[in-house]
Amino acid sequence: MTVPENALVFDTGPLRHFATEGWLGVLRFVAGPRPIYIPDSVERELSEAVDHASAARAVLDAEWISKHRSPDFDYLQAFAHYESRLVADRKNRGECGVLAMGQIYRCEVVLDDATPRAIAKEQGIRVTATVPLLCEAIRAKQLTSVMVESLVDNLLEGKYYLPFGRGGFRRHVLEHGLLDWEDLHD
Repeated sequence: MTVPENALVFDTGPLRHFATEGWLGVLRFVAGPRPIYIPDSVERELSEAVDHASAARAVLDAEWISKHRSPDFDYLQAFAHYESRLVADRKNRGECGVLAMGQIYRCEVVLDDATPRAIAKEQGIRVTATVPLLCEAIRAKQLTSVMVESLVDNLLEGKYYLPFGRGGFRRHVLEHGLLDWEDLHD
């Protein structure tokens, strides 16, 4: 299976939390014409999550999210490399699949956890996170800053980790140069 280089490959966390808080469609909208993929390791984590977060089923049922399953040796070898670095107590297998896809297919990966994001950068894999994706959408006038502030506060209420607290989106993106003041005026 070949994955296009313009694809976005998501980790479990953002998909599960966007689905749980009712914002999953926003990711489809933000991706625009770019295809969205998940590796089989993320698919497995989402299937396991359905027992305690039934909204994860929406991700698995979404026809616009392609599932990647490959017996390709290079992919499996890359997965094993990341597995040796990240997996502990069966956790982080999703990140391993995401990183392997980014390495093999040269597509952009969406990872919010700092450690796999640092590994992606170290390996030359194109990487982004939830907040920069949402900032891109604000700059492109796809989403308003008011809407995104509500969205991220909902994610935080659902116990999703973001690098700021409730009500801290504007300050964070300004301090980190993700948006300019003019971008935040709708």
